[in-house]
Amino acid sequence: MKPQFRNLRWSRLLSVVVLLLATLGLTYSLIQQRLHAQAKTVEAPVFEVDPLWPKPLPNHWLLGMAIGIWVDDKDHVWIIHRGASTLHFNELALTNKVGECCAAAPPVLEFDPQGRLVQAWGGPAAGYEWPDSNHGIHIDHKGNVWIGGNGEKDAHILKFTRDGKFLMQMGKYGASKGSNDPDNFGRVAKIWVDPKTNEAYVADGYKNKRIAVLDADTGKMKRYWGAYGNKPSDADLGKFDPAAAPPQQFRNPVHCVERSVDNLVYVCDRQANRLQVFKPDGTFVREAHFAKETLASGAVWDIAFSRDPQQKFIFLADGTNEKVRIVVRETLQEITNFGDGGRQPGQFYGVHSIATDSKGNIYTTETYEGKRLQKFVYKGMGQVAMGDQGVVWPKR
Repeated sequence: MKPQFRNLRWSRLLSVVVLLLATLGLTYSLIQQRLHAQAKTVEAPVFEVDPLWPKPLPNHWLLGMAIGIWVDDKDHVWIIHRGASTLHFNELALTNKVGECCAAAPPVLEFDPQGRLVQAWGGPAAGYEWPDSNHGIHIDHKGNVWIGGNGEKDAHILKFTRDGKFLMQMGKYGASKGSNDPDNFGRVAKIWVDPKTNEAYVADGYKNKRIAVLDADTGKMKRYWGAYGNKPSDADLGKFDPAAAPPQQFRNPVHCVERSVDNLVYVCDRQANRLQVFKPDGTFVREAHFAKETLASGAVWDIAFSRDPQQKFIFLADGTNEKVRIVVRETLQEITNFGDGGRQPGQFYGVHSIATDSKGNIYTTETYEGKRLQKFVYKGMGQVAMGDQGVVWPKR
């Protein structure tokens, strides 16, 4: 064989070998990438924001700071907001008679599952003391509406029928005597009523440092406790230090309270970045910290449970870091989260309150300049990014 043909054959053979090795290398790289990606995913509830929910409000109404949400047994979504006191002059041009739009919506709004406004009511009237700064809303098993308040002198709770008829006031405006006062409250953040015992659990609050439990019919206080089940103390805890030992009292605000199906009471100690768990009598069970280095307004704002029979997951609203954390309830371990700061659908500006409906959908409200209500549609269980998912925008 002539040398030139021999060289050509070896050249072709070498090219085939190089191509084969390159293909094997690429295949190996793809396999490694896939395994690496799989290692960074976790099975969790999957959500997508619904950018078309709710429908626009009538009457040129606007929402102010939206600081409470609940879903009733009809899957109707209830929110409470602060209205005109948190809207700018030019946002209230209709009210101020300087333009055609807009006006503040009444404080309490009810939406049906399709996002249509059903009714709106609330505000000061004869017979009760409307809070200076309403905060938190709950619809109990009898259809009654509970409202707290975190204004400087708000020391009371209001109870109404679902159509806004006043039923009862617990505590008196301006009468708070601290965290061991059996008759008044200290800037209540949230109320939750136990349908089994007809007891109202109160996250009390922005001034007081306790969970209080009331008879839901009479309003009489039955028991209360502080962090770790301790007797509450109003001593100044000083500036929060993430590196220090956890405080033995709640920091302000005590921002949420809710009971699970297995009879455990979960409490948001917002500025301490922790979720504490108790028995209904106040016996401490355990705690977990989230985004422990968070300062300012803290990381643990509100919770809602997943709607499976075991309530396997906790959805935790974090209004400082602008996300919803998904936590395994049994271990209190965060496995993923979604959201980001911003004003577009699926982003948050002060995500404050959170609730779920019977289908597993999540609803959130936003305070500060967020001033809105959002829906995140439950898409079933699936593989999602472990850690930060970012904005859960609908897939096309």
